[in-house]
Amino acid sequence: MQRTVVKKVREKEPDMEVIRQAGQIIRSGGLVAFPTETVYGLGADALQPEASKKIYEAKGRPSDNPLIVHICCFEDLKHIVTTIPKAVRLLADAFWPGPLTMILPKSNKIPYETSGGLDTVAVRMPSNKIALALIQEGGGYIAAPSANTSGKPSPTVADHVYVDLKNKIPLILDGGAVGIGIESTILDLTEEVPVVLRPGFITLEMLSEVIGEVRIDPGIMSVDTNIKPKAPGMKYRHYAPCAELVLVEGVQEKVVARINELARKQIKEGKKVGIIGTQETAGCYEYGFVVSIGNRQEEEMIAHNLYKTLRKFDESETDIIYSESFATPRMGQAIMNRLLKAAGHQVIRVS
Repeated sequence: MQRTVVKKVREKEPDMEVIRQAGQIIRSGGLVAFPTETVYGLGADALQPEASKKIYEAKGRPSDNPLIVHICCFEDLKHIVTTIPKAVRLLADAFWPGPLTMILPKSNKIPYETSGGLDTVAVRMPSNKIALALIQEGGGYIAAPSANTSGKPSPTVADHVYVDLKNKIPLILDGGAVGIGIESTILDLTEEVPVVLRPGFITLEMLSEVIGEVRIDPGIMSVDTNIKPKAPGMKYRHYAPCAELVLVEGVQEKVVARINELARKQIKEGKKVGIIGTQETAGCYEYGFVVSIGNRQEEEMIAHNLYKTLRKFDESETDIIYSESFATPRMGQAIMNRLLKAAGHQVIRVS
């Protein structure tokens, strides 16, 4: 068993000695957890098959779930893909560095251990300065899924990483809380019409403004478990707290009433109940451990608080969680995608 070291690094002025130490671990085939603007990532050299295998082992991640390759320079893209369409350059100009992942046909330089056995590779360029410095020091290509136990809520602070991966990895770079709090948008550019495989901070509308027609994979938002998402990783339960999670959807007053009714019944049966509400509704709940995820008018804050909120219920050893739904105008699709996956698509609709 290896000891995990946590080293604090300031994003504004990263300590390059620490970054070089981390880069050396990556170059030698080891693992380093580091902050990005979305969530903390668990990094390894994307070009080393055995290094990618270590990511799957540390996370308990299914081996058919591809890893996203992080780069720090657009020109590095040409070495790991076979073609760079005009749309890629347009999107990179608009959104890189930033929370957009693009899927393209991979070159032989990317091993199948990194691509999950596929002939495509997912690539993004993060905007976090610690991440960019580490990628450069680590050889230019870092494969990095979220730095958590597979299936659990993604980490948005270094403490979350430590809880999940303590003694499984040698180093965690603690850059403080991340900015966005949910994973990058994934766009598949191997289709005739580009397809969003995972919604995120970069929305369908934002993508369409840059490259024209873009569609969304119907499997990522459907509550029908028979409709399968295209992305291999999206077929698995993700982002889930230890407790059972149920979403309650409908008019706000009726949602609150139904959650109160459900909570009262569960508490009578001896269960410890958690409730995810908002600043507008938190005071309306009569039972259970209530956590406000934020103000409904500030949807970016709801996204930012999502995983932190889910992990609070793990700390309180809650048995069942009832959550309001969040059909917010811009980030609602990304937030609900995560909640649906975390809930295993358990949704109660209040008419």
